Formats: sequence, structure tokens, C-alpha cells
Amino acid sequence: MNNIYILGIESSCDDTSAAVIKDGIILSNVTASQSVHEEYGGVVPELASRAHQQNIVPVVHMALKKAGISKEQISAIAFTRGPGLLGSLLVGVSFAKGLALSLGIPLIDVNHLNAHVLAHFIKENEDDNDKPKFPFLCLLVSGGNSQIIKVNAYNDMQILGQTIDDAAGEAIDKCAKVMGLPYPGGPHIDRLARKGNPQAFKFAKPNIKGYDYSFSGLKTSFLYSVNEWKMNEPDFVNNHLEDLAASIEKTVVDILMKKLLKAAKDTGIKQVAVAGGVSANNGLRNAFRDYARRYKWKIFIPKFSFTTDNAAMVAINGYFKFLDKDFCDVDLPAYARMEK
Repeated sequence: MNNIYILGIESSCDDTSAAVIKDGIILSNVTASQSVHEEYGGVVPELASRAHQQNIVPVVHMALKKAGISKEQISAIAFTRGPGLLGSLLVGVSFAKGLALSLGIPLIDVNHLNAHVLAHFIKENEDDNDKPKFPFLCLLVSGGNSQIIKVNAYNDMQILGQTIDDAAGEAIDKCAKVMGLPYPGGPHIDRLARKGNPQAFKFAKPNIKGYDYSFSGLKTSFLYSVNEWKMNEPDFVNNHLEDLAASIEKTVVDILMKKLLKAAKDTGIKQVAVAGGVSANNGLRNAFRDYARRYKWKIFIPKFSFTTDNAAMVAINGYFKFLDKDFCDVDLPAYARMEK
């Protein structure tokens, strides 16, 4: 059997990424990030799509070069179809379609959230076989999503619970903004929290039924508390920066892990993974290791390079779909939100 080379393309938000996977093993994963959004305190969709247009050709070229293959060797092109920012998605989708048509090879559409979950199956070498066994639970946490997913197969994922308002990453970023930290706030909170006391301050933890999450109440509680403390101590935030970061991080992690534990107990599943941008957070990673010891979980924590938006996770999803000949039509449109 000939080798299967999948080119993955990811452009759902503000990272332009391309990766090549050969028979399930990663050969390259190249990402161009956009710093232009920092001064605006969030991603500006119009600026993001323009930057993708500038980055897409050099990023794909570099991914092929690092993989040591020509474009004629590609078996299929996998691309993020959604969800995400429509303008950003259209750049990657259009490029993937044009290249696939010019090469006469199949197209594979990939769901961005499913790709984050399947990042755990990226192999770095032939012996890299420590992967989750189906079914497993995955806590998917990012700036835009917080979900508990029961993964029955690569193409069979059941959402057990999700946020009914803000996502965990979004709540952390907004609290960081209240503290005057640069965008994105998550990495700054993570860095400061390592030196702070997580028990220093208490914030509201919502009581939502089932496995669903809510973070808007926590965000409001944080804002009101900080404003009240500043009335008595104007420089309160700067004086307690590390303790505030540690306390907000602990509150978010406690909320996430409480529901995940409930899902694990109710389903009896002991294989538990974490994925998405917030899975890079040290507090969450430490909590995962603690719960693994306490509840005899077999846990899977992704490499830092596979936590944020990257094309390797798109390519591995494409590889599984290629094996099933699950291709898509060239006229399939991008979508900004999850399809019902």
C-alpha cells in the first residue's frame, strides 16, 4: 500500500496553520500567529482574515518543505470547515479547495472541535502508541468552548455537557482584562497563579444541573468583588496580582473538574482526556494528575504544541476520514457556528 500523506489546513480564528501527516505520523506542523489583535483586547475578524490571506501560502509551503515532500505526493487535503470566524475560515477553505482541484485529490472537511479531541491520536513516531481507548471522556476547554464529550469513536462524539453562557477561557480572559493584563489573558493568569495563594479569595461557583457549565456568574462576582476591594485600597489589584490570578484559576478549575468527575462516575469511564487551548493551563493539568491519582483515572494531556489551534489535529482527523473514504464535495460551504 502506498503511503498516505494528508495536508491539514487550519484557519478558524487567528492562527494560520498547515501540517503534514504520513500514515498517522506527524512530519510537520507550522503555525503563523497574529500579534495585531493584542492592542484591541480581542480578535478583530477583518484583520484576522487579511492576515490569513498573507500567511496561507508561505505556511503551506513551509509545512511541505519541512515534511520533505512535494505537493504532488499529497493524498488528500483536510481543512477546518467550522466552527470559527467565517472570514478566517473562508481563507483556509478556499485555499484547500483550489489546491485540491489543481492536484485532482480528495477534500476532507473537519470539525474544529472534533479536531481538538483527536489531537491525542497524533503520533510523533512509530512507537508512539499511548493513546486513549474508546470510549473515553474528553474535557474540551478553550476561549470559545467548554464541553464534556463522550468519545465513542473518532467519528462518534456525544456532548454530555457544555457551557450555557461564557466558556472557561473566555471567563479567564475577561477577568484578566479587569486586572489590566494584556490580551490574551490566559497565559498571564497561568504565569502569575504559580506564585500566588489559590485560597486567598473566594468567588461565586454556579450551581447548574447535569453536566453543563456556566461562567458568567463567576465573571460578574470577580468584577464586583474587585471593584469593592478597590474602594478601600485603590491599588488593590497590583498589590494582590498573584493571589487574584491563583484564586480565579482555582475557581475555574474546580468548576471544570467537579462536572467532569460527575460524568466519569456516572458513566464509569476511567479513560479521561483534556483538550483545547485552556488545557495548556498548569493549574488544570495539575488537577488532572491529582484526580488521576485519587480516582484511578488513566489520563491524557496533550503536548503544549497541540493545545492551541494547529493543523496537525486537522490532519489526523483527515487521516481517519481518508481511511473511511469520507470525502466532501468541493462546493461544501464553511460554517461559523455548530450545525444543528
